[in-house]
Amino acid sequence: MTAGKRTAARDRTAAEERTTAGDRTSAGDRTSAGDRTSAGERPAAGDRPAVEDRYTVISADCHAGADLLDYKPYLERRYHDDFDAWAAVYVNPYEDLLADTADRNWNSARRLAELEEDGVVAEVVFPNTIPPFFPSGSLMAPAPTAAEFERRWAGLRAHNRWLADFCAAAPGRRAGVFQILLNDADAAVEEIHRSAAAGLKGGLLLPGTPPGSGLPELYSSAYDPIWAACAELGVPVNHHAGSASPPLGDEPAARAVYMVETTWFSHRALWHLVFGGAFRRHPGLRLVLTEQGSGWIPGVLDMLDYYHRRLVAAAGRASTAESKFGAGLAATMGERPSAVWRENCFVGASFMRPHEVPLRDRIGLDKIMWGSDYPHDEGTHPYTREGLRFAYAGLPRAEVAAMVGGNAARVYGFDLAYLDEIAAKSGPTVAEIAEPLDTPPADATSPVFARGGSVRVW
Repeated sequence: MTAGKRTAARDRTAAEERTTAGDRTSAGDRTSAGDRTSAGERPAAGDRPAVEDRYTVISADCHAGADLLDYKPYLERRYHDDFDAWAAVYVNPYEDLLADTADRNWNSARRLAELEEDGVVAEVVFPNTIPPFFPSGSLMAPAPTAAEFERRWAGLRAHNRWLADFCAAAPGRRAGVFQILLNDADAAVEEIHRSAAAGLKGGLLLPGTPPGSGLPELYSSAYDPIWAACAELGVPVNHHAGSASPPLGDEPAARAVYMVETTWFSHRALWHLVFGGAFRRHPGLRLVLTEQGSGWIPGVLDMLDYYHRRLVAAAGRASTAESKFGAGLAATMGERPSAVWRENCFVGASFMRPHEVPLRDRIGLDKIMWGSDYPHDEGTHPYTREGLRFAYAGLPRAEVAAMVGGNAARVYGFDLAYLDEIAAKSGPTVAEIAEPLDTPPADATSPVFARGGSVRVW
């Protein structure tokens, strides 16, 4: 590996020598807590216009991680020998992490330049590469067994430490999403406090609990300490597509089934937390569902409201099969699901597609956050301007400004005044995005440009 592939922190020799949170300047540090608008006191989506004639674009869905060996300095020393043995035999299964473009994940200067050239001035950073002791990228790795837990947990903490330094290398422009495991709620709470103090403003990445994981379902009260810590600290809870699907194998049919089902498994976090009463017990809790599309939301909320209304009503009647299903629901859950959505939930819609845009009012203009999915090949880079035109041409300027940056700034604590200065030079112009895109770039690989899209049932 060359020196150019490393962050500045690579030269440090121990996890204990990390820069403290107090030494870092993050996006959230630029705006005092008193200046931020809470989820319950949201301004109207269009109350802040784009800067001058340009949009301030914040990607609410990007991915990054260290090169494999560069995680070692971020591990506690007692795991170094184990790491050396593991890394010596690990075979990376991902072609994109072996290609010449792999350093987009960790090369801070290259990343800033490419995003800025693409019109993006800030990003929410989800994981991408393989942390120590993981069989694959952590986003889609199965829950660890009891025997695997200690080393996997050490590997995720190493990623979180690396990510704090990576975000600190671009003050005000990265909100890092830190990781936990659900096997030990107390350990997770400790890491939530540590990561928040380290300046990771992107919040928590909530793992899934797919069938066969052996973990309690997300509606379980076992996770209440996690929800309480996130609500207390103002830490967003992010649930990204792909992390909740059960293993299906690698046959052609299995891969097709995965594509059909994976977003449904990810959406389950919404109704689990809603029906489980997490938002009633912790009103400050915020949930962000990322890279799962957005067109499904109105229909699913209608369906959840229907079941809530039906089961609560049945619970008050004489003993019937349905009264048993509704027993205790009203007391534990509280408000109907659509009301919970309005107060507590957001969608990282990634590259919102034209067929989803007409639903924006039903989803909530103050809920939608656009994302480029950089550096994935299904993302919009290097055709973000074209992707925005394809989806948003002809919409009111204030609505576009909210969806492409304003909402993400509010949820993740970015300082828009600071970012506006950068966007004034590199952001896409209002006139440019207003122009419909008739012909997508011939070599574009993002599904945003796919014709014939329709609203999914989930």
